[in-house]
Amino acid sequence: MSRPYRKERRAESEARTRLRITRALVRLHGTVGPSRTTVLGVAAEAGVQRATVYRHFPDEASMFAACSAHWMGEHPLPDPAAWKRVPDPRRRLRAALGDLYGYYERNGGMLGNVYRDAALVPAVRASLAGFDAWLKIALDAVAGPAGTRRGRGALARALVAHALAFSTWISLTRDCGLSRRAAVELMTIAAGAVSGRSGRP
Repeated sequence: MSRPYRKERRAESEARTRLRITRALVRLHGTVGPSRTTVLGVAAEAGVQRATVYRHFPDEASMFAACSAHWMGEHPLPDPAAWKRVPDPRRRLRAALGDLYGYYERNGGMLGNVYRDAALVPAVRASLAGFDAWLKIALDAVAGPAGTRRGRGALARALVAHALAFSTWISLTRDCGLSRRAAVELMTIAAGAVSGRSGRP
């Protein structure tokens, strides 16, 4: 067996092991949460030794970065550009919230664990930075860039930002028991009332 072939096989084996560990991280973060995920637990879930986990991921930051990238690759966020193309502000907000609240419904377990543990684990806070940046892009797509609106428009933009937040979806659907459709409609009406333009944000 040639040396290049052996190196290729070894690299493939290492890649499979890394992926197995990453998937174990994702499963544990989605069930027990990041703060309760231990290296020993990851090793057991992946069927490897602790030393193997550390070889691929020497610290928390590298673990959470790999976990976040893998999970986001399998659960891509909605495309704000699609909302921006809707000319009517009210329909634009309704479309955005429909897509986003549907995303929250499908992925609320993982997102809830991550938000819950962000205050406990610095690496989790860092992994949320990308999602927060996406929310800013989503807000600009739906309500326009900051500084472009004044008076009621600025208030409406603030309400849209509130409506897009994961915590708002939690409050409306899980705490208050609203359906996705009812939650979307409530936030759309509220934004329109604040803007003072016939129910439009």
